[in-house]
Parts: sequence; C-alpha cells; structure tokens
Amino acid sequence: MPKSKPILQEAALYVRVSTAMQDELSPDAQIRLGLEYAKKNGLHVSAEHIYTEHGISGRHAEKRPEFLRMISAAKSDEHPFDVILVWKFSRFARNQEESIVYKSLLRKKCRVDVISISEPVIEGPFGSLIERIIEWMDEYYSVRLSGEVTRGMTEKALRGGYQARPPLGYRIAERGKPPVIVPEEADTVRLIFDCYVNRNMGFFDIARELNRLGRLTSHGKAFERRSIEYIIQNPTYCGMIRWNRTTNETNEIKPEEEWIVTEGHQEAIITKELFEQAQTRFKSEYRARGARPSSTYKHWLSGIVKCPHCGRTMIAKAVSNKEYCYFTCYGYSKGKCLISNSVSSRILEPAVLAAIKHVLDTENLSFRIMEYQPPAESDRSALLREMLSRLAGKERRIREAYRDGIDTLEEYKENKEILSKERSSLEAELSALEAPPAAADEEVVKKQMLSRIHDTYDVLQSDADVMMKNELLRNVVEKIVYDKRDGSLKVHYLYKP
Repeated sequence: MPKSKPILQEAALYVRVSTAMQDELSPDAQIRLGLEYAKKNGLHVSAEHIYTEHGISGRHAEKRPEFLRMISAAKSDEHPFDVILVWKFSRFARNQEESIVYKSLLRKKCRVDVISISEPVIEGPFGSLIERIIEWMDEYYSVRLSGEVTRGMTEKALRGGYQARPPLGYRIAERGKPPVIVPEEADTVRLIFDCYVNRNMGFFDIARELNRLGRLTSHGKAFERRSIEYIIQNPTYCGMIRWNRTTNETNEIKPEEEWIVTEGHQEAIITKELFEQAQTRFKSEYRARGARPSSTYKHWLSGIVKCPHCGRTMIAKAVSNKEYCYFTCYGYSKGKCLISNSVSSRILEPAVLAAIKHVLDTENLSFRIMEYQPPAESDRSALLREMLSRLAGKERRIREAYRDGIDTLEEYKENKEILSKERSSLEAELSALEAPPAAADEEVVKKQMLSRIHDTYDVLQSDADVMMKNELLRNVVEKIVYDKRDGSLKVHYLYKP
C-alpha cells in the first residue's frame, strides 16, 4: 500500500472592501489570490470559511459581522481552521489596537495564525516588528483618509451640496445633482406642516390622520410619532442643507453649534416662514423625555391584552396617585391604530376573572395546543452534533485526498464505508433523543388544562406579586381581547405540552 500524504491544512479566507476602493482589489480578486496562495502552500480553504465584507471600514470590529463570525468559528471547539489568509494586513484591521488584540487571541487561545498574502514577514521578533510597522502605517492611512473625506464633505455641505439619503418628498434623479421633488410625497409633507402649524395638531394626531388617508413614509411604512417629529425638524423642506447633525458611530445628536446648516440647491417644498413657525412651536412644547416612561407600570395583565382592531399589545399606563391603570393600544399611541380602545384595569380585571370562572364552572373550554418545541439541547445532543460536524470535515478530506491522488480508490471506498456507518449511528441516536412525544389523549389534555386554569385562578385572587400572577396566566392564556364598543371579552387559552 502506498504511503499516504498528509491531509491539507485547513485555512479561512477573510475578504474586505471598504467604501473607498481606489487602492483595493475587488472581492473576487482577493478570493482568487487567496485560493492560489493556499494551493501553492498546502492549505485548503472550503467555501464555508470564506468571509466577505462589502463596503465596510476596518476601524471597528463590532461593525463587521463576517469578521466576528470568523473569530467565533476560530474560538469554537470544532477548530475548523488553523490559518486565516488576508490579501493585506489592512484587510484584517485598520485599528492597530484591535489588530493586536485579535491576533493575540487567535494565536494564543485558538492556535490560528494570520497570514498576509502580499506582505510576507519573517518569523521571530524582527518579523513581528515589521508586522506592527505595517499595521501602524495602515491605521495612519485610515485616519488620514477619514480626515480628508470629512473635510471634503464639510466643504460640499458649506457649498449647499446634498450628500445624504433624501427624505420623504425627494429622490435622486441624477448622481451628483440635487434631489428632485416627488409630487405625491411632497403633498404629504405640505399636509404635515399645515396640520402642525395651521391646525395645531399634535404628532400622534397627524400620524393617525395620514394613516387614515393611506399615506406612507419614504420606506413604504405607516407613520409614527417619531416620523412626524423628524419631518417637522428637517430644514431640507424649505430649501436648506443640514449636515453633521449626528455622530456616525452612535447616531447621537451633536451640539447644535457643530451642525452645518446652509442654503441648498434643491427646490423647496414649503416656505421658510412656515418652517420657522413649526420650529417655534416645537421648541416651545418640547420636553426632554425621562429615563422611564409611565408605560413601564407593571400589571398582571401586561403583555396579554390585545387590541381588537389592530391586534397590537395594550400597554398598561399608571394613573397618578391611583391604584389602577389604563390599558391603551400601543399602535394607537404611535399613530398606527386609528381607533382608541383604552380601558381601565378596574373594568378589565373583574371581566377577566369572571370569564375564567365561567370556564371552570361549565368546563366549556376551547384551547389551542402549542406546536411541539424541541427541548433545550442536552449535553449529549450537543456532543452528537459536534461529532457529526467533525464527521463532515472528515468526509470532505477523504474526497479531496482521493481527488488529489493521495489515496487510492480502494482506500477511499474503505474510509467512506467506515464514516458512513459512523454517521448512521450518530444520526439514529440524535433522532431518538429529539423525537417529539406521542400525541396525548384529548380528554386527558383538557383535564390537565382545567387543572392549570384552576390553579391560576386561585393565584390571581390571592395576594401574590404581579410577576407571579403574570407568569402563571401566560402559561394558560395566549391572549385576551377586550372590545369596549360592546363590552365583549374573549380569552384565548393555550395548552403548552
């Protein structure tokens, strides 16, 4: 039997292209060069371990989902690869501090090396020094480029150039040109300012009116309070340009003195006088929101009562210095539901208790059985899945070994048979562990359900705390719908296996 050659070492390939592509290879070119390097150096890169990011900066790892997915894979017990290939070290990170942290993590804890295809470095302390110098130069370039881009955008804003996604009422017709008006959307904008300034309507009322008329936002969605508030404060509509209002990383609003507000080149939808009138009213009425709104008041019906008109949750709002609260449709408070269904807990509580007692007295109960949900994965199930995952890697390797002429056909068949038997055994055991239970007898389920409802009813009438009552009620009730127009209340029961 010929001596088998060693199986190829596994590698991952990380590909990233930022928004500024002047000095960068395309993703396809980076992948091609990476695969060529792997082939020449005895490495194997599977498709599942090619991680590609498009239009993403390398300054912050938390904003690179594919990078984080790659790091997570490297840290896993499966240890799917021993090397990460990048076209240049700058693709791995543009922030030297993060680069050092992640490379140290990969090398010391995961036993994974990071290799730059186009920047080979020698082993040892001198090689590490060269690598740090390359990383420092990459970070310096990134910071310098960021500063130049910011200065360029600032100059463009000062000249009235538009450089953001146009808001409702505008669209970009030609690249590099000012946005143009969308007539039907502009009518909606004019209606919003007219309602706010001339009719003295609030944001909620304006949102409800627009939704009643079937108007939509620029994203094709229903209007909310915040949608109206944003439009009212946006000077784009009176022909102005506003830039540098928020911080890109956090979206926090900067101090007003840092904003750039100047004359724009786009056509105005409303007059400056109307816009200023809207700002005067907004500033006179605006109050900073507290850390916790009154809607966080806890009640044992919280999250269970639903609006009969839109199906959204009715949230509990406390009444000052009172021992009761009002349930109000969340959609109505956001301007998405057009009908108020507000109801006091003094009406809702006895109605719910009476409905539950009626079921217990008559045993006339209808309920939905929750679909079977597999239990949380046991240690044995997790181990079996890990073994199956590793088995897939072994199967891939024996195929590649045969394809590359490392193993003979007989060796390949023998190895394949061994792995096939092992897979069948593992899958059979896993299937037995995760098989759903047999369907229960309907009468038995009903008796169990009535017993649970009885226990819940006793607790609801006791001095138990709000959270306990809420948890027990959720265990037997899917939702409660109350319609104050006719005083009807429907309890939807749910059986959880």
